[in-house]
Amino acid sequence: MFEGLFQPMHLIVVLGIVLLVFGPKKLPELGKGLGEAIRGFKKGFNEEAENPEKSEIKPGTKSRD
Repeated sequence: MFEGLFQPMHLIVVLGIVLLVFGPKKLPELGKGLGEAIRGFKKGFNEEAENPEKSEIKPGTKSRD
């Protein structure tokens, strides 16, 4: 299903569409926001891996959601 998904021509077309939709002035802001989101996700994931007992839901208690 995803064998030919990341061919160079496909990536060029997607980049062109993104450039048309958001414009050249917005792309650096979008990249920065995406980078910060990924960094925050990694940080939270690493903290979770280091301290799993703090966030573990005990039986009979309600979840945080």
